[in-house]
This record gives sequence, C-alpha cells and structure tokens, in this order.
Amino acid sequence: MEERVYERILRATKREFYEQASIDPTVLPLLEKADREGVETAWHRYLKQQPQCGFGLLGVCCRNCNMGPCRIDPFGYGPDKGICGADADTIVARNLMRALAAGAAAHSDHARDIVEVFRGIVDGWAKDYKIADEQKLLGIARALGVKTDGKSIMEVAKEVVEIAEMEFGKPDNSPLRFLNAYAPERRKELWRKLGITPRAIDREVTEIMHRTHMGVDADPLNLIAQGLRAALADGWSGSMMATLFSDVMFGTPKPIKVWANLGVLREDSVNVMVHGHNPLLSMQIAEVAKDPEMVELAKSVGAEGINVVGMCCTGNEVLMRLGIPIAGNFLQQELAIITGALEAVIVDYQCIMPALVDVASCYHTKIITTEPKTKIPGAIHIEFDKANARESAKKILKVAVENFKNRVKERVFIPKEKMEAVVGFSVEAILSALGGSLEPLADALKSGKIKGIAGVVGCTNPKVRHDSSHVAITKELIANDILVVGTGCWAIAMSKHGFFKPEAAEMAGPGLREVCKALGIPPALHMGSCVDCSRMLIALAALADHLGVDISDLPAAGSAPEWYSEKAVSIGSYFVASGLLVHLGTIPQVLGSKRVVELLTKDAESLVGGKFFVETDPVKAARVMIEHIREKRRKLGWPE
Repeated sequence: MEERVYERILRATKREFYEQASIDPTVLPLLEKADREGVETAWHRYLKQQPQCGFGLLGVCCRNCNMGPCRIDPFGYGPDKGICGADADTIVARNLMRALAAGAAAHSDHARDIVEVFRGIVDGWAKDYKIADEQKLLGIARALGVKTDGKSIMEVAKEVVEIAEMEFGKPDNSPLRFLNAYAPERRKELWRKLGITPRAIDREVTEIMHRTHMGVDADPLNLIAQGLRAALADGWSGSMMATLFSDVMFGTPKPIKVWANLGVLREDSVNVMVHGHNPLLSMQIAEVAKDPEMVELAKSVGAEGINVVGMCCTGNEVLMRLGIPIAGNFLQQELAIITGALEAVIVDYQCIMPALVDVASCYHTKIITTEPKTKIPGAIHIEFDKANARESAKKILKVAVENFKNRVKERVFIPKEKMEAVVGFSVEAILSALGGSLEPLADALKSGKIKGIAGVVGCTNPKVRHDSSHVAITKELIANDILVVGTGCWAIAMSKHGFFKPEAAEMAGPGLREVCKALGIPPALHMGSCVDCSRMLIALAALADHLGVDISDLPAAGSAPEWYSEKAVSIGSYFVASGLLVHLGTIPQVLGSKRVVELLTKDAESLVGGKFFVETDPVKAARVMIEHIREKRRKLGWPE
C-alpha cells in the first residue's frame, strides 16, 4: 500500500514538473509518453543532476593542469588560491574565456566548411553547388575592395574566396578584411585604441588557449580583452562569412510562409529530420527528397512520400530558404523521436545531444552522423562527400526510406499543434520591405513610432521553462513599440507561438503596430540561424552610419533569455564589444569573482560602450532594456 502511495505522489510530482517544463503544448504529452515508455529526456537528466555543483556554477573550479583540480571556497573558510596561486578572479576569467573560445571556434569552423565548398565551386570540384546570388557576391567583393568591372563572376569569386581563406590564419597583424569591410569606422578606431582589433580568427582562439594555460595570463582584464578580440573575430568575420557565403550559394532569404512545431510530422510519409547548423548537406537532402526516384522508393515501402523537417539552426537554414517546415528547437530534438514517427535524424554538428542515440534505441529511428568531426557511439556514420553531394545525400536518405517499414504504428503519437509563420528577413529583405532605403526606419525611430530595436537570440535550456522567457520578453518589448529581430532557437520559438504572423502586430504598441501594418510585416522578425546574428551586426552598422552615430548610441539592446551554449558566450561578447547592452536570462558561471562580474556588468561600458546584465525574470529584463533604450533616445534628443 505504501509503495502505491509513493508511486502516486511521484507521478503527481512528475506531472507537475512536466507541466512546468514548457509552454509549448506539444511537450507535456510527449514527456508523459516518454515516461510511460521508459525514455529519458534532457528534462529527466536535468532533475537527476540536482543539486548541480556549486563550485561549477560559480566558475571557481580549475582543471587547467594536473596539479589540480583546484577550487576556491567562495565563503572564505577554505582555500582562496589554487596550487599555482591562481585566485578566484583568475580562475573565473580563464574559464569564461575558454568557453568563449569554444563558441568562437564553433561558428568559425562552420564558416571554414562553407568557404571550403565555395572554393570547390571556384575550382570545379563542388559540382552540386553553385553561385545562386551573383548580386550578393558582387556586393561582398565591392565591400572587400575587389574590383569587379570587366571580370567574370568566377574571377570575382576566386578573389573573394582567397581573401576569405586568409581570414582564418593570415600571418600579419592587419585587421580582418571582413571586419574592416563591414564594421563602422568609429568602432574600428575604438578597437584600435583598446588593442582588441582581431588579426586572424584561428590566432585569436589559439591565443586564448595559450593565455589560459598554467603560467601565462593571470589578469582578468587582460584575459577578457583577448576574449572580446576573439569574439569580434567570430562576429565580424567567422559568423559573417558563414552567413554571406551561404547566401551566395543557396540564395539570400526572402519572406516565406512556413509551418512550425512537431505537428509538421506526417503519419503517411517517411519523416526525416535534419539537425545541427550547417546547410551544406541539409539543402541537398531537402532537394533530393523531391527527386522522382526517391519519391518512388518511398512509395515502394508504403509511404506517400518523404517529409523533410528541420530542427535547431540547420532547420532554420532550410526553413528560410526552401520553406521546409521546422519541428522545433533545441529541447525538442528528443521529443521528435519520441513521437515514434521519425525514420531518421540526419545530423551535421553543434547542439546535437549524444542522448539522441539512447532515445532512438527505444524506437525505430536511425541517428545518422555525417561529419568526421561529429561521431556518436551507437549512431550510423555515413560520411558526407561534398564533392559528390547529391549522390551522398541520396545514399543517406535511402537509409531513412528503407527504415519506414520498421515503424510501429501503435507507438506513433504526432501532436496536432503547428503554427504558420513568415520567416526569412535578411537585411536585404528588410530593406526591400522598407522600399529600398533605411530612411523609413530611421524616420520611425526618430519620431518614436518605433522606440528602438532589440535583438533576441538563441538557445533553450531546461533551467528555464521552455520558450517562456523568449515569449515573455518579446511580448513586453513589442508592446512598448520596440521592434524585435532575432535568430536561432528564439526564432523557432517565435514561429511556434504565432509572433511571426503579420496578425501579431495586434500585440504591438500603437506606433510599431502602425508601421507593421503599413509594411505587412510581423513585429518580430526572423533573421536566420545563430551564425546569422552577423546580419544584425550589418544592420546595426548600416543604421549607425545612416544616422551618423556609433552603434553604442543607437536605441538598441540585445538579449539571450534562455541561453546555454558556449556559442552564446561569444555572440553576447561580440555584441557587447560592438557597443550594445546585452541581457542574459540564465546566470553565467562567473559569480565566484566579484572582479569579473564588475568587468562584465560595469567597467565594460566605459571601454566599449556595451555591457552585460543578468536577470532571470524576462519581464523585468525587458523593462531594463526599455529604460536603456529610452536613455539612448534622450541622449539623441528624440522624443521618448
């Protein structure tokens, strides 16, 4: 009897936890299905990790050498220095910089893969790729100072890719070419004075790893300065190249209607989910799925066709360019498998939970890794051959199709929920909506119809009720006439919750509503995947130049309400270094050092014009951003 009471209490506790896990209506029934079927998800594992390591949360544990690990007692009753003598300030700064370096490396290595295939177009070996947007390429060439008159598009492409390749490892101390081409002059001058102008992407990341080695840099300010340098290399070159060359090869996004959430899975089709961040394979998969040969193959196994859906930022890439529906954001990757309706998850890299293999082992789903740098024990590995991309995509897709016959119909549960959205607001698309000029946006800002601009970016995190902070902060900002733009998992959350429908303008304040209705756009705009935060940098730079001010003078702010990733550390840092106030909705692992906290949240502003602030309540965070924007408006002499 006691056991049954215990089980009942446990079930009630679980249900309460599941109800609080997410505001997305697809999550609760799938968590309960997972529970009935004995499957663990990130939420279950999060519970098992409680309480999380206090030293880790404060950032005061050092594992950088084998005299350790060492940890500092934050309460002053135990050791105040590691064996080498590093104190909490040094250890926290080193740990944070290593996280930033990992994030910058991830974005920039993504760019390296894109640039490599662009080189393949120029040299002729990447036969299944092409230059899809010649005007974009010519624009990049002109920005870089490459003469285009009288040259063929391939001659221009060759000169541009040679510059791009040198960005990763050029040997001299001159500024990065893409940063030099796209960043405003005032910013570049400030970075020169501060000595944080990045020289080469790989060099800045490597230098962080060197400085954080035992016996090198122990000064928190010096360490953080190098971190900002690496972050600038990521934002203004690495991520930017990933965005620009993807646009050139696959087309610059334009507004397109799409569907979002797990209801996009289909009972009558082979369901294939592309997941990760790089569009090189996923674009091929999406195209090949329409090939008559593959459709016939699907029909031969009893399906109506092949239904490709996206997840995370690979999902964003095919969503905004091809209208491929998106199944969800980071925390929904396991839930997609738990539907029992997924034949294969095809992954490239980043944000892919190793646990996918464990979840898939409970169903018929195949997990297919495709990149030499991303292998997961238990997954099927089929190396993606970029020189034979289409055939390689077919080979991978056939595994999914042939797996359809193994689906257990009795275990299939596809939530009905899905939402229509308009996505794909590249900088060019925004300019087009404005009539080809920034003037209407500048006028709306000056008059106060639009009070300011907020960039909200990626991630979901089981520490936060899934999607809730994304929704709450966006709702508060647009209600106060602040135009919200963003990327990554925030963008997917907005797609699922109706913020990307033009009708969402009704949730906006009167000024923003009027502008949105006149232009036929939603009050929150999808700008792409997480590397596409670089689109926001380009837009901010163009707006600052248009108004004759620095980026730090603009009525603008940034937020990462549910961040978890090291990439977000780099993204937040390059926005701060570019002059923005940046909100963090989950607490970074830095509270063990008062000095580092002061550098990030106070001193940074006097140096670069931007700083971080941490607030776990999204509505309070929005109000801080709104007040910051009001203050910027006052300084510009604009009405509040």
